[in-house]
Amino acid sequence: MIAEIIINSNAKALNRIFDYIVPKEMENDIFVGARIYVPFGRGSKLEDGFVIGLKKESEFANKEIAKIIYEMSIPEEKMELAKLMARKYFCNISDCIKLMLPPGTSGKEATNWAKEKTGKFVCLAKEEIEIEEAIASGDIKSDKHKKVLEFLLDNDEVYLPDLEKILEVTSSVFKTLEKNGYVEIVEKQIERNPFINKNVEKDEPKILNEEQQRAYDAISFCIENNEPTKSLIYGVTGSGKTEIYMQLIGKAISLGKTAIMLVPEISLTPQMVDRFLARFGDNIAILHSKLSIGERYDEWQKIAEGKAKIVIGARSAIFAPVKNLGIIIIDEEHDMSYKSDMAPRYHAKDLAKYITEKASCPLVLGSATPDISTYKQALDNEIAIFKLTKRANESSLPEVELVDLRYELSQGNKSMLSLKLQKEIKENLKNKKQTILFLNRRGYSTFVLCRECGEPVKCPNCNISLTYHKFENALKCHYCGFQMPVVKKCPNCQSDKVKYFGTGTQKLEDEIHKIFPEASTIRMDIDTVSKKNSHEEILNKFKNENIDILIGTQMVVKGHHFPNVTLVGVIAADGALNIEDYNASQKTFQTLVQVAGRAGRESEKGRVIIQTYNPDHYAISYATKQDYELFYNAEIALRKMLKYPPFCDIIMIRFVGKNINDIESLSNAVYSNLQNLIDTSNTFVYKPFPSPVDKIKNKYRWRIILKGKVNNKMLNTIYKALEVKHIEGVSISVDINPNNMM
Repeated sequence: MIAEIIINSNAKALNRIFDYIVPKEMENDIFVGARIYVPFGRGSKLEDGFVIGLKKESEFANKEIAKIIYEMSIPEEKMELAKLMARKYFCNISDCIKLMLPPGTSGKEATNWAKEKTGKFVCLAKEEIEIEEAIASGDIKSDKHKKVLEFLLDNDEVYLPDLEKILEVTSSVFKTLEKNGYVEIVEKQIERNPFINKNVEKDEPKILNEEQQRAYDAISFCIENNEPTKSLIYGVTGSGKTEIYMQLIGKAISLGKTAIMLVPEISLTPQMVDRFLARFGDNIAILHSKLSIGERYDEWQKIAEGKAKIVIGARSAIFAPVKNLGIIIIDEEHDMSYKSDMAPRYHAKDLAKYITEKASCPLVLGSATPDISTYKQALDNEIAIFKLTKRANESSLPEVELVDLRYELSQGNKSMLSLKLQKEIKENLKNKKQTILFLNRRGYSTFVLCRECGEPVKCPNCNISLTYHKFENALKCHYCGFQMPVVKKCPNCQSDKVKYFGTGTQKLEDEIHKIFPEASTIRMDIDTVSKKNSHEEILNKFKNENIDILIGTQMVVKGHHFPNVTLVGVIAADGALNIEDYNASQKTFQTLVQVAGRAGRESEKGRVIIQTYNPDHYAISYATKQDYELFYNAEIALRKMLKYPPFCDIIMIRFVGKNINDIESLSNAVYSNLQNLIDTSNTFVYKPFPSPVDKIKNKYRWRIILKGKVNNKMLNTIYKALEVKHIEGVSISVDINPNNMM
């Protein structure tokens, strides 16, 4: 018997099948999905890999499998999924398999999980993309250093003794990586139970209203009868979608089945977990990147052993080892975070559809502002739709008012807050009510400009302006993490006529303190939530201590329920409209409707003030009306005219490297192949050109964009076009329907 093996490696050259002889004594034990050790290369060193197929004979097999590792294998259906993902998302099969393994077991040895109260943990000190590019470019030369960094890319932070055992490396390796700025070693408390500090009261199912009941009955029928249907629950903010989710999951559990519940943001997980704990007790497991690797491993094992029937988590929870799946629910299905920006560049919705079809169970999507493609499928009767037109507790939707910032300026108001918003905040403070202020820019000033030569102060590694962070008194790059002291003279012409422009959450908080010194505030952005459990701590503090004003980025937009919030202020509604992205209008509309939905969720009427320089833009004006149908009709007409999704797929082929001439040469070679291979009657190919941000972390970025339908023929064509002589130091990646075009 012959086993077809994929070596567990990130190297593109090893993303192919190797044939190995299955020893006679293993023939009854070998299976597709088995993790094995095999002798590889000229030496006697053993490498680990996975069986992706079995056959009777091969003319190439001349070595035998050394060992089967049963506890770190995956089921055959997961292996089939990994192969499909690798083909569709242009990545190694082993990259996809790693997503399906228990956390911390992608190395050669299983982790001996520690029991100490505190210990040293290792985590990356740089952005993931920077680490990947450093490995790909050869900047990291040591195999041991590469092994450590690749492991951390998959596992975030790891207990140091575990990491030494898993990877069979000494502490000197970590010290060198720490010295060179690639990793950070910190002393932390070991908390293996993510629910250890949870104390929630038992909750019982609520009585559903007529609209909720209609959705529940239809989907519940599909759970009972093992029907792989796809449904959209389209309900206004606060319409009780979560209650339907919980009752559907309760139905699945009562039938002896399991459930996966996906949420888009880590910041949403605490409130969702609290509600599920109150309803289902410890029958749940959570999976997201802010848990320690030990916690994630334990949660994974709870699921695999059947001790937890309900999985709640971010997009990677789609790979949880559930058995007898009864339903998958994707909350806020429109959210861009369900699409991975790193390899494998998968979309959780695509995988959920595949998994539910294989498991013969329903897939439920929920949103107050569905993705354009999803809503079109609903209108075309490709998926069922259930509309929830009113809030579950009979509270009314908030009143929304637009403020034209051009008029504010003409009246001499140069503050970040319009006079109307200032008045409403003052009223809320007087009435002891809470306010949320949304500004999707962190930092203090968004750029520093020389008024002499007109040049902004840019990151030396990236072609992007630095952002001023007041509390650290530093200029930072939000792409590569570069940081420098504030400047008083222009680095370009040495003029002292430098000025700080733009606004961020830090500056907004500063201004609130000046205008309303009596107000208590709390800020929620990437700078304040870097520590473990910081999302939950901030949200609980805002709610339980009745802090007057929560200032935040997109983290405050979705899913949160604060009974005492009656006012929401959007500081600048235009930011997302000015980026090169076909999704810009959809993102703007969805964000505005979602953030408006945080106001007045109980008995008191909510108010929303949206400040904008573009009050006539349809995304903003229809968000003010909270009318999704009006927005959809305008957006779908524009997309049809311009041939954007859902009328086509957009494929971006990106070229990244340090030598711009090499990038240009390689991208032109691929473009030439595409011209010869593509059927131009139904697919359009744009010439290679620099990305909008054409340099990040000292590497140049070019791209080729295609518009067409992704099918087997298209995939074959792209693979064929990429068969060019590769140039060392230039990496190529393919992204289908990317989140952004940057």
